[in-house]
Amino acid sequence: MMARAIWSGFISFGLVSVPVGLYSATEEHHLDFHQFQRGTSDRIRNKRVNERTGREVDYEKIVKGHDVGGGEYVIVEQEELADIAPGRSRSLEITRFVDLDEIDPIHFQKSYYLAPSDAENASSYGLLRDALAKTNRAGIASFVMRSKEYLAAIRADGKVIVLETMFFADEIRDPAKEIGDLPAKSSTGKQLKMAVDLVEAMSGNWRASDYKDSYTERVKKLVADKRKGKEIVISDEAPEATTTTDLVTALRASVEAAKSRRAAGKKTPAKKSTAKKAATKNTAAKKTTAKKTAAKKKAA
Repeated sequence: MMARAIWSGFISFGLVSVPVGLYSATEEHHLDFHQFQRGTSDRIRNKRVNERTGREVDYEKIVKGHDVGGGEYVIVEQEELADIAPGRSRSLEITRFVDLDEIDPIHFQKSYYLAPSDAENASSYGLLRDALAKTNRAGIASFVMRSKEYLAAIRADGKVIVLETMFFADEIRDPAKEIGDLPAKSSTGKQLKMAVDLVEAMSGNWRASDYKDSYTERVKKLVADKRKGKEIVISDEAPEATTTTDLVTALRASVEAAKSRRAAGKKTPAKKSTAKKAATKNTAAKKTTAKKTAAKKKAA
């Protein structure tokens, strides 16, 4: 059964409009926990309660209010929010195409799939997808979904078009204001060289399948062990900060360990390669001997 689109509308570029549906591209690992009063089996429930009367209020009777200061609120109905941008809530209009590599990843928020809404317009969808892939560009657009405007980057990924919701520039916090003083370039030449060596020694190709959510698995094991009445043993300890005096020693040991791991991983392929080379040499030697023998017979 095909998933249901969480948003539907039109993606437009130039004078071309393609009906599309928006689908979730990701799902987070999530382990449900309910709340209980300690020492009892009594569930804790969250209720929407009228602050003045103390009575519970049905969801259908709740409206939104914006605080304008001084204890005053402006009440806004859901229909009013939809009416102020009727076209924007159904339109994904691309206003510019940019090089995908120029977008700072900090702007990316969440990924969605875009799919053609009908077979009749599938060719237009494919045309945009292939053009994005060929140029390595992303279409920048904005749209309204669930009473919120989103900035979006639209890019190609294999057979599908992916929409990345993005943070606006003023939503990105200034690190200087949030963190304060950050260290300047104070690394010595020797330390920097060793740090670069460590980065190079630990470098490899990106494979998403290499990484697993081990924490969720540990939580599941914790629940299973507690259910069976097993003793809970905590094995991992938090690391200690490396002091400045130990930094060079730690870097050197890390580089050597990384190189050893890399060398160990290459041992088996290296033997195969050597075996192939030896086989190739033997085959070549046999061919050369055969040619010489044939030449002698011909001469005789």
